[in-house]
Amino acid sequence: MTVCCGGSKKDETDAEKRRNPIYSRGNVCCTDILVLLLFVAFWGLMVYIAVYSIMRGDARRLIYGYDSFGNTCNQQTNTPIENLSLSGRDTYGKPNVFFMSIYDPLNSMQLCVEHCPNKKLSDEFEIMTYAKQYNVSLCQYDILPEDYPKQKFHKTGPCPLKPVHKSISILSRCVPDFLSMSNDNKNKSDIASVIDIKTIKRKFIEVFELDDLFRRVLSDIYICWKELLILCGVAVVIAFLMVVLMRFLASIIVWLIVILAIVGSLVGTGFLWWTYIQEYQQHNHETIYVPVFGIDVENERAFLIFSIIATILTVLLLLILFVMRKRISLVVALFHEAGKCLVAMPLLLIQPLWTFLILFAFFIYWIAILAYIATMGTPAANYTKGFVAVQYTPEGLAKHFWWIHLIGLIWTSEFILACQQFVIAGAVALWYFSVDKKTVDCPIGKSICHLILHHIGSVAFGSLIITLVKIPRYILMYIQSKCEGSQNACAKCCLRCCICCLWCLEKILKYLNQNAYTIIAIDGKNFCSAAIKAFGILTSNVLRVAAINSIGAFVLFLGKVGVMAATCSVAVVWIRSIPGVHYFAIPVFLISIFSFLIAHCFLSIYEMVVDALLLCFCEDCQMNDGSPGREYFMNPSLMEFVKNSSARIESLNRSHNRSSPEVTELVEKQQSPPSA
Repeated sequence: MTVCCGGSKKDETDAEKRRNPIYSRGNVCCTDILVLLLFVAFWGLMVYIAVYSIMRGDARRLIYGYDSFGNTCNQQTNTPIENLSLSGRDTYGKPNVFFMSIYDPLNSMQLCVEHCPNKKLSDEFEIMTYAKQYNVSLCQYDILPEDYPKQKFHKTGPCPLKPVHKSISILSRCVPDFLSMSNDNKNKSDIASVIDIKTIKRKFIEVFELDDLFRRVLSDIYICWKELLILCGVAVVIAFLMVVLMRFLASIIVWLIVILAIVGSLVGTGFLWWTYIQEYQQHNHETIYVPVFGIDVENERAFLIFSIIATILTVLLLLILFVMRKRISLVVALFHEAGKCLVAMPLLLIQPLWTFLILFAFFIYWIAILAYIATMGTPAANYTKGFVAVQYTPEGLAKHFWWIHLIGLIWTSEFILACQQFVIAGAVALWYFSVDKKTVDCPIGKSICHLILHHIGSVAFGSLIITLVKIPRYILMYIQSKCEGSQNACAKCCLRCCICCLWCLEKILKYLNQNAYTIIAIDGKNFCSAAIKAFGILTSNVLRVAAINSIGAFVLFLGKVGVMAATCSVAVVWIRSIPGVHYFAIPVFLISIFSFLIAHCFLSIYEMVVDALLLCFCEDCQMNDGSPGREYFMNPSLMEFVKNSSARIESLNRSHNRSSPEVTELVEKQQSPPSA
């Protein structure tokens, strides 16, 4: 077998093809090569942007900031700027940006200082004394402390506006410490003239009270962090056991849900009719307000309407459950098969871990390059503010780099998630289409190799489609956020509708993509052909799909809740016994979130396996008919759904003529892919 378009070996026997049908039906060709080349070219552009941004940008300007002369704070070497004598200075040891005025910091001169002023400085002599005592330059760099009293104290420099308030360093910027401001500062130039100091103090006292609560919560988490880690391990074990037990408990849970739905609908409808009869007998003409329609309706008539609606919905529910009764049995059978599949391939359960690590590494890279893109540009002196202020402005196409970087974030993230879906679908398909499922050799590794060598272009194609839907949705969401204050209700409604439609389209395409990857793993088709075939299978088995996506999804949700409840029960008993914990409910709440997320990681894999098995089952029914040489690959638990149709045909043959329309229809259905 070659890397691309190798096909199967010419001397491969039918028996060998039967043992390994996935890799023996000519489905080892590279698919969607053009999209793969587009993806590689796009990443080549992203690498170019990264290198260019690193060379032209400086991420340290975001971390430490820079002064009005273009010097990055806390940096030994700064590049001199033409005609600016104070540029290119050594600012190492000066990690904080100090603003000449706290009233208008963005339009005031900025300097790099060793530390923020730790007390209030009322006049020029206090500022001079403080600068000498602590060796801090609060005026322009070329002015000595003894010359401070002779200078102008203004937001444009060269010295700061008086008084200089006590400041604290937040993100390497000197921010006023409002708690230290006194009530007697009533000068017009003081911030007290525009802000009520008492209100500020009261608000910040409340913050400190909340901070005390926050400190206690952090203390509780610190005290029992080891127990939290152990409980996360307990959640992993319980989630794994839930996956194993799901194959045995699925039938009980599924039929229990169906029974509860029927009983609840009948009881609710009966109660509404009973209430209507009571109102009718009492001739109660009081009105009830219906908020949805904004009208007042008499109680008697309202309950009559509610009862009729409930009756219609109950009848529809009973009809749907009656039609889907056999499909519900298929859901149970697929859950059993998914449990067997995961027991045979337990490493599938850790696939989300590798996906998370790869995504985390990519996000770190993306954020780092974004910092360089944000600080990229050519320094230029701006004198419009009344003083020199250096600004970095990107030139040419460089100012649009962040758009390409953002598209790269969406496309690459979707690509990584799609790779996980393909690996799981490929491993499940390889396990399903094996004669002896107990001797399947390294299906996950083979699926990964199959992805990298042959179908990575199809995965790039599927992720590109999702990206093309997400981008306009994000643009519309951005426009919506900018139009929050608009009075045009029609435009806002249209925006919401468009965003909702794009969101629904994205969800549909994601589900279709996931199924298309399964078809690609089975047949080796390109993405478009696989998507068309997957869509045909899903539409012809719409009731089966509906049963799996409704009842199956709810069963998995109950499994997640069960894992969370079991873990929290252990956490409550254990954490309450730990001395020194103030609010044991907080660690329990955290472990409930962690355990639910852990259960979601495990059971979402279970859901992917169930979806892949459904397509494998439909493909198996289409390829084979149970005759010698074309035996089914499915296990006996799934084969019952095919044998039931055959038994019914044989029964009808004995009692009716073969030309009977009903028999003819069943025969055609038996020979065609399974339909709803």
